[in-house]
Amino acid sequence: MNRIVILGRGGAGKSTLAAHLGAALALPVIELDKHFWAPGLTPTPTEQWIRIQHQLISGKQWVIDGDLGPYDVLTARLQAADTVIVLDFPLWLCAWRALRRSRENLAFWRWLITYRRHSLPTVMAAIATHAGHAQLHVLHHPRAAERLLSHATTTTRPDPAP
Repeated sequence: MNRIVILGRGGAGKSTLAAHLGAALALPVIELDKHFWAPGLTPTPTEQWIRIQHQLISGKQWVIDGDLGPYDVLTARLQAADTVIVLDFPLWLCAWRALRRSRENLAFWRWLITYRRHSLPTVMAAIATHAGHAQLHVLHHPRAAERLLSHATTTTRPDPAP
């Protein structure tokens, strides 16, 4: 696990998992929201977003978290990934977490509510097309994410040289 992409609906815990994986595996963490949204929650134009992603994935190791729904272009980061994690947690859990963390706009709530029906099939098709070489983990509950994190930290990093 050296180039990890984390996807999923809002409130699933993508950033939290990315931070934990990054710390445990000593990998830099890239939060896409910080690179994509301009002031006023204005989306970055598609061509510019593709160029930005190519810059972000130029390193040999990283954890990238973010699923920008209908604004996203997944191709570059999926092609570069060796591991893809999809957080497919229940709507009620993601909605509760989103409510607790901040106020979101109507477009966010539409995306959150319709994610499994509209966005997830598109995400899975993109993974099949562009990341067939990558190890895929589709997680349906936070406990599965905890198990993945525990497994990753005990099996993927060699002991430091003496």
